Amino acid sequence: MIALFRNLPKYIVWTLAFPVFVLYGWLALLIFNYFQPLISLFIASILLAFILDYPVKFLQKKGVLRNNAVVLVFLIALVIFLALAITLFPLIIEQLNEFSKRLPSWIDSGIKQLQILNKWAVTRNLPLDLSEVATKQTERLSGQIDSVTGKFLGFALETLGSVLNLFLTAVLTFYLVLHGERLWDGIFQWFPPHIGPIVRRSLRQNFHNYFIGQSTLAALSGVAITLAFLALQVPLALLFGFGLGVMGLFPLMTGVGISLVGLLLALQNFWLGIKVLLVAFTIDWINANFIAPRILGGFTGLNPVWILVSLLLGAKIGGVLGLLIAVPLASFIKSTADSLRDGTWN
Repeated sequence: MIALFRNLPKYIVWTLAFPVFVLYGWLALLIFNYFQPLISLFIASILLAFILDYPVKFLQKKGVLRNNAVVLVFLIALVIFLALAITLFPLIIEQLNEFSKRLPSWIDSGIKQLQILNKWAVTRNLPLDLSEVATKQTERLSGQIDSVTGKFLGFALETLGSVLNLFLTAVLTFYLVLHGERLWDGIFQWFPPHIGPIVRRSLRQNFHNYFIGQSTLAALSGVAITLAFLALQVPLALLFGFGLGVMGLFPLMTGVGISLVGLLLALQNFWLGIKVLLVAFTIDWINANFIAPRILGGFTGLNPVWILVSLLLGAKIGGVLGLLIAVPLASFIKSTADSLRDGTWN
């Protein structure tokens, strides 16, 4: 049977194998959906352990024993998280609730502004009728924003309100930081000797470049935009600045977030929306052209189209965590494929 397949043309072999790959992929998705809560908890713990491992290694270089360094870093991380949970998160949740209350009045203000623009066009005999378009688009915008707001609140309450999940994540993260090396050594021992170290090094490099670089860039962008919004006296400046900082974790998404925030503020005050767009896009342009090349260095090597495709697939399969790991995984797959194509895998 094997000899028969070897004698067949490659395109026939691939045609026969394609349904099998689709079946395996479908079964894998079913298994993933069934165990998704546990898988999400495990992935979140791995990402946290991956980030916390860097200060641990820094303390080790200073002469601190690894066990002591792990305990010290973990305690500092817990203190920072508790401080944010007590100070920053309640303010953001409060502003999110305030945003949901203000949204209907903002939409009414936007409709009135469009009606004024429509009357101005009619008095000058311009072929412009915005009344019906305004009503439909604002209703659609309201529904979409309410949906997004509800999902965000649900995710926040589910994440922050589940004490058991938080406890399990913290415990698992602690043991992954403490004994993670032995765990990964055991996993990669199943790979062929000439492949395991390369896969491990490539995965670590891609995730390191993405999470350390992209999170640093997102933090700088979020802080700069928040300060600019406060200076412009933007309503709910903390919420919008924090939201744009979070969107900065995902490539190409900051521009979408800025456009959405500018549109929302323009519904209330047209010129304020224009100012927000100009200031926020200026900050984003500075980050993209001067800061990002120094931090990221174009590490992914991915076409922007493939970045968007990977983000869409990650969101569809794994939700928020899928979004976080989609780009580094896509970068890893690309680097692996390039190595195989060029014959440099070994």
